[in-house]
Amino acid sequence: MDCTRVPLQVATRAPTGRTAAYCLGTDEALLVDPAAGSDALDDVLADRTVAHVALTHHHPDHAGAVAHYAETHDATVWCRYGRRADFEAATGIAPDRTFVDGTTIPTAGRDVTVIDLPGHAPEHVGFRFADGETGAAPGDGYLVGDLAVAAGSVVVGAPEGDMRAYVSSLRRLWARDPDTLYPAHGPVIDDPRGACSRLIDHRRDREGRVRDAVHGGARTVAEITDAAYEKDLSGVRDMAEATVVAHLEKLSVEGRVRWDGAEAAPG
Repeated sequence: MDCTRVPLQVATRAPTGRTAAYCLGTDEALLVDPAAGSDALDDVLADRTVAHVALTHHHPDHAGAVAHYAETHDATVWCRYGRRADFEAATGIAPDRTFVDGTTIPTAGRDVTVIDLPGHAPEHVGFRFADGETGAAPGDGYLVGDLAVAAGSVVVGAPEGDMRAYVSSLRRLWARDPDTLYPAHGPVIDDPRGACSRLIDHRRDREGRVRDAVHGGARTVAEITDAAYEKDLSGVRDMAEATVVAHLEKLSVEGRVRWDGAEAAPG
C-alpha cells in the first residue's frame, strides 16, 4: 500500500514544529491527521480518491483540517468509539463512523487495521497497514501518531496522559515487531523495537528519578520536578511538571509512593 507523508506547519510544541499527515492508498484512500490545510497536501490528494479521514488522537496539532478535507472529498469521518463528543469538539465535524481496536477501514486493495495505543491521550490509536507497493512483499507498517519518535521523547502529561497505559502501548508495539513506524513528529523509524526499547528505558529512568526524589524528601510537584530533571526547563516547565504528575500517578497505583495530588510520601 502506498504511504505518503506530508509534514504540515502547525502550532505545536513538538521540536519539529510540524505534524505529518499521512495518506494510505491511492483509491478509496485513508487520510490520517490532517493537521492543517496546505498546498503540498492538496497536491498529494489531487491524484487520489480520499474515502476516509481519521485521527490518531484529538490534540489540536493533529485535528485542524479534518472538517476541511472531509467536506472537500466527501469522505467518511471516523473516530474512536465512545469519543464522538470529544472528536466533534476538536474538529468541528461529527464523525460518521466509529472504530475500536481491530476495526478494519477498507481502502482499495488492502485494509487498514486500527490498533489501540493509549497513553499520550486516552483515545490514541495507531493504524497498521501492509507497507509496500502492490506486487512487492509487503512489510508491516504502523502509523503511530505521538506514541513514538526517532529521537528525544514524547510528552505524557497529566491529566490526559496515562503513564501506565503509555508504557504498555510501547510494550505492545514492541511485541508486534513491526517493520516500520510512521510517527507524527520527526523522521520515519526504521528500527521500531529499538525505538520502543529506548522510550521504555527513558520512562523507567525518569520514573526512578521521580521515586528517588519523593523518597529523598521532595513533596510538591515543583520540588520533585527540580530533583527529577537535571536540565534547564525554561519554556517547558509546565510539560515537565505534568509528566512528573503522570509518573506519580503510576507509582501511586503500583503502591510505590503515596500521592494525594498535593503531597507525595514514600509508601
